[in-house]
Amino acid sequence: MRVNFVTVDVFTTTQFAGNPLGVVLNAEGLSSEQMQTIAAEFNLAETTFVLPPKNPAHTAEVRIFTPRHEMPFAGHPNVGTAFALAREGKSYGRPVRGDSVIFEEKAGLVPISLLKDGGTISGARLASPQLLTVTDEVPADLARLLAVGGGYSDDKPPSLHRLLRRPVHSGRTQKP
Repeated sequence: MRVNFVTVDVFTTTQFAGNPLGVVLNAEGLSSEQMQTIAAEFNLAETTFVLPPKNPAHTAEVRIFTPRHEMPFAGHPNVGTAFALAREGKSYGRPVRGDSVIFEEKAGLVPISLLKDGGTISGARLASPQLLTVTDEVPADLARLLAVGGGYSDDKPPSLHRLLRRPVHSGRTQKP
C-alpha cells in the first residue's frame, strides 16, 4: 500500500517553524499497529491518519498518534489536519470546501471552522468535542502510573492532590 502524507507547520506562517504535524491522507486499510509504527517512524509530536467518515455527513474520521500511543483528541493535530485537507481540496474523492469540516474522533465529533485569507485557506479554529471537567477522582490507569512507591489500591484510588504530593524517585545520570 502506498501511503500519501504531508507535513504541516501548525501555529505559524513560517515554514519549518511552529508545531510540525504529519498527516497521512489515505489511511484506509492501515491497522492500528501500522499507524503506530508510521507515527513512531515520523517521530513528530503527533501524526494524524485520515479515514473515510462513518457518517457521510462528516468530512473524515481522524485518528491521532504520538510516537508511543494513540490519543482521543488534541488541538494542534486537528488544526493541521483541517488545514491539510482544505488545501488538498478533497478527501476520499469527496470535495472539502466551504467554511467548516467535521471530524469523527475517539473523543467525539470535532467541528472545525476553516480560516481564509482572501480565498486561500490560512488556518482553522476548533472547540473541544467534550466539556472539560475537574474531579477529585483519578482514573485507575493514571493512578497506577503516578503511584510511585506503592500505596495504591483499586478499591480506593488516591486523589490527584495526594498523588502529586508523593515523592518522585529518579535515577542517576552519568555526566560525560
